[in-house]
Amino acid sequence: MIGIEECLAEAMAIPGALCAMLVDHASGTAIAGQGAADLEGSAAGLRECYRATQGGLAMSSPDGTVRIEDVIVTTDHGYQLILPMETPFDGPLLMCLRLDRGRANLALARLRLRSISHQLIAP
Repeated sequence: MIGIEECLAEAMAIPGALCAMLVDHASGTAIAGQGAADLEGSAAGLRECYRATQGGLAMSSPDGTVRIEDVIVTTDHGYQLILPMETPFDGPLLMCLRLDRGRANLALARLRLRSISHQLIAP
């Protein structure tokens, strides 16, 4: 198991990483982050992006429920990865990573972020 700061440091070590943060899913508050100029504003926006995606998918699902593994938003300059995590200590968290589109390998970043998140919540 790794701590929050080590988790963020490992996420920032992913090639092309520009910003990494942990966001409280319930409140949209930033738990911790590195690389963001406006940590609280970014956290709230990413939480809303995740909630809108979750709500839209639930409405289109036959049974009204859906489990999201991750959300990938592609912009003209980069990628935003949003990974929901169930944690035993603080309830659901979102691990968010912003990547530079020209320097990042999206597939590898996604796999690495999932591995880092599992280390954070491991018993």
